[in-house]
Amino acid sequence: MTEHIAKSSTETSHDLRFIFDNKFVREMPADPEMDNHRRQVLGACYSFVTPRQATAPKLVAYSAEMAKDLDLSPTDCESEQFTQVFVGNHVLPDMAPHAQCYGGHQFGNWAGQLGDGRAINLGEVVNKQGQRYCLQLKGAGETPYSRTADGLAVLRSSVREFLCSEAMFHLGIATTRALSVIETGDQVIRDMFYDGRPKAEPGAVVCRVAPSFLRLGSYEIFTSRGDIHNLKKLVDYTIETNFPHLGEPGKDTYLAWFREICDRTADMVVDWMRVGFVHGVFNTDNTSVLGLTIDYGPYGWVDDYDPNWTPNTTDATGRRYRFGAQPQIAQWNLLQMANAIYPLIDDADALRDILNEYVTFYTDKWQQMRADKLGLSEFKAEDEELNQELNKVMQLAETDMTLFYRHLADLSVENIDADNDNLLAPLLIAYYAPDGLSKDDKQAIADWLRRYLKRVQQDGVDDATRKARMNQVNPKYVLRNYLAQMAIDKAEQGNYTLVNELLDVMRRPYDEQPEFEQYAEKRPDWARNKPGCSMLSCSS
Repeated sequence: MTEHIAKSSTETSHDLRFIFDNKFVREMPADPEMDNHRRQVLGACYSFVTPRQATAPKLVAYSAEMAKDLDLSPTDCESEQFTQVFVGNHVLPDMAPHAQCYGGHQFGNWAGQLGDGRAINLGEVVNKQGQRYCLQLKGAGETPYSRTADGLAVLRSSVREFLCSEAMFHLGIATTRALSVIETGDQVIRDMFYDGRPKAEPGAVVCRVAPSFLRLGSYEIFTSRGDIHNLKKLVDYTIETNFPHLGEPGKDTYLAWFREICDRTADMVVDWMRVGFVHGVFNTDNTSVLGLTIDYGPYGWVDDYDPNWTPNTTDATGRRYRFGAQPQIAQWNLLQMANAIYPLIDDADALRDILNEYVTFYTDKWQQMRADKLGLSEFKAEDEELNQELNKVMQLAETDMTLFYRHLADLSVENIDADNDNLLAPLLIAYYAPDGLSKDDKQAIADWLRRYLKRVQQDGVDDATRKARMNQVNPKYVLRNYLAQMAIDKAEQGNYTLVNELLDVMRRPYDEQPEFEQYAEKRPDWARNKPGCSMLSCSS
């Protein structure tokens, strides 16, 4: 298939060596039309495209961990060839650049064909351990799926995606990865707030990495068009490639596959809730079939705890994708997936049973996660009321979610009978206006803390063991929006030091790292309403 791809004339002295095995391109149906213009693509999983040439690419940062998984050395990553390849200027032999075709439900409504509008998959590589990775450039130019857009991305969104992908990985959350972020040297026009004031911003390209970028919408598109032949072909390919342990395709295997998709999705969302991550645009086209966090757009991290908070300006009124609704949205998305694969199974009851199992599986994981965050050995039925009261207590005053749980570990059961002020002292750092806590607020919080410490006593775990447990699941460092924006502000001036420093900090989010204490602080007041530090649009 690679004979269709124009090779760049860029010459470099370095020699990046990859073993390409473009199974997806080789086995899935291709769009026969080679001209890169916007169109409806029928009967195909992808279209061949060529990345756009960048004028003056410059490496901003790369992930050493992801590079190592791809058998790349620091010398490789710091070479000119690396920059040229991963900005899209130089297509290596055996690469097969293409954009995937998929559809999706957006904000609860079927949107029809969507596809990779600004993502170009370079191909699939197999590392020395036999692991398969797809390399994808985001922001490298238009594709047949770009609709009215230009297929480009700006530096601010690229830095956010790069840093958050790696931060989520080190938090232990299933996610696509990021290899690099590279400035293009070109300006991109964007209307950041959709308010009629577009401006030129520096362009950039992120190299995203995952075993597969297939999402629920990849299957929905075929069913919506009545193309059951290609639906089956894609489902069988996915099982053979990414779920081989399930066995040969057939009804039972399809059901087992759907069950695993549900289980992986539940695991992912439980972890989102554990650390206070809000995806922001959890559409079916942004839901990975592998249970990976995918498509980092207007995401955000909960600063002051509010289950109704959404970081997405587009969702400001309906709040469909608010923090507290993510488990239910996941189930809704999975229902759409069940509808998509129904023609292969023809058993509504079996699919419905699995969706009901999702609720049970999620609830069990959610309960254990909440017990872990409180340092308890297990979740008991009576702990539900304890957690419901905590949910109320954390909303009495602006309470930083990350700092509250982290410093809850500092409490000692020996202080259970202390007065309110002494009992609350270790947690004051978590409040945005500690001096503004009313007497009633303090009393309610102290009452909950005493109830919690009594439960800890019943658990029979000493303070040191409990603290160690809690610090393994309650991060000290998360990529708060204002931190990412600070790094972006510097990067836009050509200074990439904070991008790389935050990348380094987020490698060990559960460790104390006293030299980086400033990155564990709650959101400063100046960032409360600053663009990029609170809510964001989908503009990229």
